[in-house]
Amino acid sequence: MPERKRLSGDEISAALAGLKGWSLAGGKLHREFKFADFVTAFGFMSSVALIAEGLNHHPDWSNVYNRVIIDLETHSEGGITGFDVEFATRVNKLGV
Repeated sequence: MPERKRLSGDEISAALAGLKGWSLAGGKLHREFKFADFVTAFGFMSSVALIAEGLNHHPDWSNVYNRVIIDLETHSEGGITGFDVEFATRVNKLGV
């Protein structure tokens, strides 16, 4: 498991280079997803919920109809950690 230690700016930049679709916004890892409809978006959220439970690390996220927005940071560390990078990596593996 990754460490829950806050990453430096250089470490975050390096991680983002390998995280297709993710960016840095408001000090958090950020990605927006768009789906064909609400049911597909909700199904995606269910898959992400399983990732969150498996890591015991839960995102800040929202859903409006066919859009899902995910923001990741480790609140206890006050910033982005290896857990956030691992979470984003697992979400990307969902093939969206």
